[in-house]
Amino acid sequence: MKSRQNSDVLPSLVELKGKKVADIGCGDGSLTRLMTRHGANVIGVECSKSQLASARAHKPAGNENYSEGLGEDLSFEDGNLDLVVFFNSLHHIAIDKQDKALAEAARVLKTGGLVYICEPLAEGKHFELMQPVHDETAVRAAAIQAIGRAAKHGFSQELETTYLHQASYPDYAAFRARILAINPGLKDHFSDLQKILKNNFDSLGEKTDEAIQFGQPMRVNLLIKTA
Repeated sequence: MKSRQNSDVLPSLVELKGKKVADIGCGDGSLTRLMTRHGANVIGVECSKSQLASARAHKPAGNENYSEGLGEDLSFEDGNLDLVVFFNSLHHIAIDKQDKALAEAARVLKTGGLVYICEPLAEGKHFELMQPVHDETAVRAAAIQAIGRAAKHGFSQELETTYLHQASYPDYAAFRARILAINPGLKDHFSDLQKILKNNFDSLGEKTDEAIQFGQPMRVNLLIKTA
């Protein structure tokens, strides 16, 4: 599997300049700002108040905006967007609402608009690292299955590709902080499993001059709204 960084893949596959974009589950806004720097007009949608506050606290990349909301209940008008992005976020939507999220993406997109879905696979060293404290095997599998049903929402597939992203952390504390920023409810589990997690961090990581890296296989599905 070819090694590529997440931040390089989206701009290489999708024309962003001048496009109206919704970044669903935008987290701290990193991808929202990246797409803005590539010339897109982006609204980041996030349900976590703390993540939304973090996104708004960053220095703006341009005219990006952020909105509190859910992927399965978007506030955008029908047929108004060129691109909807689910980056590492579809599996965070409740399994019984993932189809609704894709239906919402279809609703808000123009005919010919695209949905970009990038999902981490349930394999690889980064998955092994976090599995003891946050096993996402079931939700990641469900997201892939939901993508397979996208045709019923009026989508056809433009492309599917996989690559190996290197998740980098300067130390164990940074890994812990990153996971807890996304899933604050795991704090007690981290404490209970600290010995196992620290051992995984030390044994699975590949040290570089700047950080410690963990390979994470990723899958991208680029879908076009045809109806």
